[in-house]
Amino acid sequence: MRALQHFFKSFLLWELLGGLQLTGRYLFRRKATLQYPEEKTPQSPRFRGLHALRRYPNGEERCIACRLCEAVCPALAITIESGVRADGTRRTTRYEIDLTKCIFCGFCEESCPVDSIVQTRVFEYFGERHGDLVMTKEKLLAVGDRMEAQIAADRAADARYR
Repeated sequence: MRALQHFFKSFLLWELLGGLQLTGRYLFRRKATLQYPEEKTPQSPRFRGLHALRRYPNGEERCIACRLCEAVCPALAITIESGVRADGTRRTTRYEIDLTKCIFCGFCEESCPVDSIVQTRVFEYFGERHGDLVMTKEKLLAVGDRMEAQIAADRAADARYR
């Protein structure tokens, strides 16, 4: 009996009919696909994308070269060198993040005592060479200057939930 049943199922292409039935069920439903460059999905204010260094309102960089972000980075993607300025304060002379090593965990952002290093919502960036994905201090400050309004808005929204 089982052999006869198997013969009729294979003769009538039972699996093919089951597949066509499944295809027909989803044929006229609303599609979940987005046309990416034109349509974008909503992003969380806590999205962790491209890094940025922030400045104080007077234009001075926030980073005090405490090197906590370098110490907490599990991928060893951050390199910091510091120096003492004429007024006795310590500031970074070299601040680099290698994005090819970075795992975007957000530990650097959480460990910063002065809220200097942050991760923005920018995820559309690329590099043609390895050097393009090494973010230097100047590049990080430029991203911070460009995205400061969005960063401040995200910080204010995040503070409401704490």
